[in-house]
Amino acid sequence: MVRLDKIYTRGGDAGLTSLGDGTRVPKHHARIETYGTVDELGAVLGVCLANESDPANAARLTALQHDLFDLGADLCVPGRPEREEPGARLRIAASNTAALEAWIDELNAELGELKSFVLCGGTLLSANLHLARTVCRRAERCLLQLLEADEDNTNPEGLRYLNRLSDLLFVLARRAAGEHEILWKPGGGTSS
Repeated sequence: MVRLDKIYTRGGDAGLTSLGDGTRVPKHHARIETYGTVDELGAVLGVCLANESDPANAARLTALQHDLFDLGADLCVPGRPEREEPGARLRIAASNTAALEAWIDELNAELGELKSFVLCGGTLLSANLHLARTVCRRAERCLLQLLEADEDNTNPEGLRYLNRLSDLLFVLARRAAGEHEILWKPGGGTSS
């Protein structure tokens, strides 16, 4: 169980922070940037959740927030699941990614065929879900850089999870837009 006795420690005042294994690294370290972006994504999902009226989608968004905290815990402690005792550390697993794929298939089956790219907007919830999708893509890019820099100590399943999560967020954004979905019209901007 997590226990926070004190909110501030002054330990980061010199620009360093501790990983879950006690290692001190600069606050701009690729691992910190990655799980910080994952944390940002969880916050954006909180904004989405505050605007979600469908109980089933609210439950999905809450589950995703829990998964993202799990992913942050995974990233915060360097290591790979195949080199650890099963259950030794909280790690994102293929089952997490498979659950996202099942939701994507279920929800996308309810949507009409997509014949163009979609612009962000339509409804407030749709716009916020698109924002979450773009933050998710940034988290994915950060994790890819971390994997390239420290592959031996980074769980690659997190990358697959974030890739599927951005797809799920796109499907959720389309559903939230409904009849207000805005399709891209090439050349339909100010030059028209």
